Amino acid sequence: MKLQEEKKQLERALLLISAKAREFDLDFYDMFFEICPADIIYTFGAYSMPTRYSHWSFGKAYHKMKTQYDYNLGRIYEMVINSDPCYAFLLEGNTLIQNKLVMAHVLAHCDFFKNNVHFQKTSRQMVESMAVAANRFRDYELRYGQARVESFIDAVVAIQDHIEPRDLRKNVKTSGFSQRQTDHAKNPETPYDDLWSIGENRAADNVGYEKKTFPAEPEKDLVMFIAQYSKELAEWQRDIMSVIRQEMLYFWPQMETKIMNEGWASYWHLRIMREMELDEAEAVEFAKMHSDIMQTSKTRLNPYTLGLKIFENIEKRWDRPTPEEREKYGRPGGQGREKIFAVRATENDVSFLRNYLTKELVEEMDLYLYEKAGYDWKIIEKEWEKVRDAIVSSLINCGYPYIVVQEGDYNKRGELYLKHEYEDMELDVVYLEKTLPHVYTLWGRPVHLETVLDNKPVIFSYDGGKGSRKILA
Repeated sequence: MKLQEEKKQLERALLLISAKAREFDLDFYDMFFEICPADIIYTFGAYSMPTRYSHWSFGKAYHKMKTQYDYNLGRIYEMVINSDPCYAFLLEGNTLIQNKLVMAHVLAHCDFFKNNVHFQKTSRQMVESMAVAANRFRDYELRYGQARVESFIDAVVAIQDHIEPRDLRKNVKTSGFSQRQTDHAKNPETPYDDLWSIGENRAADNVGYEKKTFPAEPEKDLVMFIAQYSKELAEWQRDIMSVIRQEMLYFWPQMETKIMNEGWASYWHLRIMREMELDEAEAVEFAKMHSDIMQTSKTRLNPYTLGLKIFENIEKRWDRPTPEEREKYGRPGGQGREKIFAVRATENDVSFLRNYLTKELVEEMDLYLYEKAGYDWKIIEKEWEKVRDAIVSSLINCGYPYIVVQEGDYNKRGELYLKHEYEDMELDVVYLEKTLPHVYTLWGRPVHLETVLDNKPVIFSYDGGKGSRKILA
């Protein structure tokens, strides 16, 4: 009886919260909530989706997250899926007020997923697509052996972040590569068939031009390039690469709008909950939970806090512009709410912070740059523009190094030559040397990567047996 009554209270609360969210002009897909026990929701959290393929790294993430929950070191209150309809999972054991806050938070996330331009080309049926792909992966394990398939997935996961999300037409055909490329281009059968026209389009663009390099120009999408041109891959391996790349294209907008998305959800859960009729005990519990979410740290940025502060600052400056802002920018005032909706629709974290992280906010939040000197961490910069620019730089390309395929037939022996577009941030050499063997597994020929160490150009190589490095003159 108690469980049934709690469920009814939650359903009534959802109706009120949804109505209030719509009054605030939030625009979201149909929402479906499900209450899950901790082991289920932490499984979803580790996999990032309920239906994803199996891999040992997800199990590792699960045990880390679940241990933190068991020892009260961390807690996932909810998980929301960018899909249409939108699915959200609430942690069993949440109190009613916790679930009210979470539902308000989730509705704002869904509004962001639906209306931010960077999400417009992502698949809204990825839950179903991942389930189908996971079944194919299990079939590959039965046919080729679990160890072989998992080892191959290890290699792909090692480079999965090196994609080009801005050109979504470059998709690897999931059913494999064949000689029917022209037919696929003329009569597309799947969302991936446009891949076959890529080479033709580039050839057409270069009529009368003697191609001297392969690719004709540096290619950022390493996963796609290898899947398309590697001579070592079987059809099932190309399929796995295609699936993992598609999943990264799905997750990429979430990674590049983390601060905005969490700030937007925090902004609205705060305002929606203020409109709810809470008794004294509920108000105190809500205030404590919100405070926990906003907790800052000396060593890391809290995306919830930073995003919320920026949205509130934008609203204030467009509602009540200073005389200087009125004269310089022509702001009439009273446009704060309209402005934050416009920002929500068009920006990502890089542009959001570059355009709206002000001197006032940097000083108010006491943001600074620091580095390790010996055994101690020391503040090295507090000048607001340098702090802002450093934070923005750390977010470019979602924080991953920018690496391109410079040459796919290096030394005229089919070797792969990669180049790190160095911008004063050195690669992790240990990680680099462990990753090159995975690239070799995928390409099947020696692999080289050019980067900069100690202000000197260096080439790291792996030939299938051993690694080496050479300083360029």
